[in-house]
Amino acid sequence: MNQERIFKVLLGPHVSEKATVLAETNSQIVFKVDTTATKLEIKKAVEQLFNVKVDRVSTLNVKGKTKRTVRGLGKRNDWKKAYVSLEPGQDIDFASAE
Repeated sequence: MNQERIFKVLLGPHVSEKATVLAETNSQIVFKVDTTATKLEIKKAVEQLFNVKVDRVSTLNVKGKTKRTVRGLGKRNDWKKAYVSLEPGQDIDFASAE
């Protein structure tokens, strides 16, 4: 996988209460990823960017919510979420990541 695709696959970490609990208990990290990204691409991108070993990747398509606005109904964008399980002893620290 080329360097350009690696930076386009991962859009950023998804920070939520559930994601924080998973990170502390199961060493799983949650990322927002490109909607066209495959599990293999996500695995390779995380391994190359953070220098860790990935055990497995689970993905989930999140449907955008329908919201009422002044001009009628609007819809938020659909997006994709990836649960990345790290091998035992591996950890990603976003505070000191380069």
